[in-house]
Parts: sequence; C-alpha cells; structure tokens
Amino acid sequence: MKKKFSKMFTGLALLMAAALVMAGCSAGNNGNSSETAVNSNAESPVNNSANASEKASATPAQPKSNLIVIITPSQDNPFFKAEAVGAEARAKELGYETLVLVHDDDPNKQSELIDTAISRQAAAIILDNAGADATIAPLKKAKEAGIPSFLIDREINETGIAVSQIVSNNYQGAQLGGEEFVRLMGEKGNYVELLGKESDTNAGIRSQGYHDVIDQYPDMKMIAQQSANWSQTEAFSKMESIIQANKDIKGVIAGNDTMAMGAIAALKAAGMNDVIVVGFDGSNDVRDSIKAGDIKATVLQPAYDIAQMAVEQADKYLKTGSTGVEEKQLIDCVLINAENADQLETFALKS
Repeated sequence: MKKKFSKMFTGLALLMAAALVMAGCSAGNNGNSSETAVNSNAESPVNNSANASEKASATPAQPKSNLIVIITPSQDNPFFKAEAVGAEARAKELGYETLVLVHDDDPNKQSELIDTAISRQAAAIILDNAGADATIAPLKKAKEAGIPSFLIDREINETGIAVSQIVSNNYQGAQLGGEEFVRLMGEKGNYVELLGKESDTNAGIRSQGYHDVIDQYPDMKMIAQQSANWSQTEAFSKMESIIQANKDIKGVIAGNDTMAMGAIAALKAAGMNDVIVVGFDGSNDVRDSIKAGDIKATVLQPAYDIAQMAVEQADKYLKTGSTGVEEKQLIDCVLINAENADQLETFALKS
C-alpha cells in the first residue's frame, strides 16, 4: 500500500509541476498588458472614495465610426437652420463626418432618424428634439447601442439618458422680453399673446416668464391668447382673425420670431402700424425689422453657439469619457432692440 501511495503521490506531484510551468508560460506572454491594466486603474485609498463617480464617467467612449448625426426641426425656420449649420461646421472643423437630418417636429419621423443614426453606427447624435416625452424612448435605444446624445434648445423630461442638455435660459429670456414689452407699452394697454407649439416645453416656459412680469401691471390687459405653433403663416392667419374681432390692440408679444413676423405682417396689412410687437429668438429677419422700425424687440438665444458647444462636448466625451460639465446647462439670453440690433448676426451677438 505504501508503494502504491508513493507512486500516486509522485504522479500528482508531476502533474502539479506541469500545471505550474504552463501557468508561468501563460503569464509570461500576457503579463505586461495585464500589469498595465492594473496599474492604470490603481488609486490611493483616499482618491478611490472621493473620485469613484467621476472615475466611472472618465472611461472614454469607443465610437464605432467618425460620423456625427445632427437632427433638428425643419430648416425652413432660420433658428433651426442656424443650429444645423453651426453644428455641422464645428464637427467638420474637428475632423468628423456629418449627416444632417430633419424631423419636422414629428416624433415618429424623429424615431426613424435616430434608428438611422444607430444603423450607421454614429459616434454621436446632436439633437433638437421633437417632444420632451416622445424623445425619451428613442434616445434610450441609442444609448443602449453605445451612441451618446447631446441635446440643444429643448430639454427632455428625464435625465441620465442624454450626455448633455444645453438650452437657452428661456425663463430668464422671457422675463427680459416681458420687461421690455411692458416698458414699450408704457405699463398699460390691451395686448395679444401668440404661443408656440403646446407640446414644446419651451412654449410654456416662455409664456410663464412673460406673465410673471406682465401680470404685475394691472393696466396691462390680455385680450387674446392663441397658439400659432411657431409658424409665421399660422401667426398671420391667427392675427388676422384677432384683428377682425378686436382692433383695440396696443401690443403683441410672441413666443418666437417667426410668429412675430407673421403678426407684424397681418398688422401692417390692416393698417395698424403703431402696434408694438416683441418676439423671441434673435433672427436676422427680426433684426432687420427692428432696424426698419417695425418689430420693436426680440430676445436672442444663441442657437449657433449652443450647437457648436454641443459638438465640442461630444468631441470631448468621445475622447475622454466626460464632458467635464453637468448634464443640464442653461445659457443666458440677451435682449435685442434698436440699440444693439446692428450687432446681431445669425443668432449670435458680435462684440
């Protein structure tokens, strides 16, 4: 029995020795890369607890292509065209290919376009979205596919899906516009408000900002409030109907510049050239109208600069795994009137 046991022990010892030799060979082939990985993640105990969340977001994304997909509402609106042009120009400057698409404020079409970005294995998506709620599901799908998204102009009703949400401070801007409107109206008179698209969060925020200022003046009387869905044509039509029902109108405050342009056209067609009109966006068309003495003021939200900022953050995120800033970012607006209209060019204020 001792002899058999001795043979068994000897055999086991030989097998163990062989296994150790093989393990040593394996470690010799891959040891350097394995060690590098460990060392690159090594941290002091203090840093480990303090920077855990930061480190988690500091792993660079691995883009599947060099393509940045830019999706906006219709470029018939100069504001959205400025976004697309600004984003595309900056992306090309940074060495990316671009694909510029338009969703026409149709959530279903937007979903299809995001699917296109996924199928094209885009590096990132820059998006001015088609609905605060309707956009959540398609962006989740893009995130699951490893494609980061960077929102401009309009927020969505959830965080943690997009990497960045960069929007103008619509409330602050609306208060600027409201204050100027009250001043121009002499703190009294009948006025009309033209609202943006009801599904757009910004429409409600701007209206609230206006009223938080205007409603403090009891002699300011709103005699009509209608949505013109951001449209110049619809604003013209709605304003025509309002004028027919009530010609005692001293002012019109609009949720964007295209509606302000529609309103001023309807007022001029009716011979009501002295009505005070204030818009919001900072378009070249309204700039020229201000300089001509027609529309009195607008509020600039820097669409071109915000779009370029989103591309720069996408580039940084793709290279480092972090934008270095919070997801939600508010950019202040600027009042534009006769005093500074000359400085306005393509939704940007020249110094």
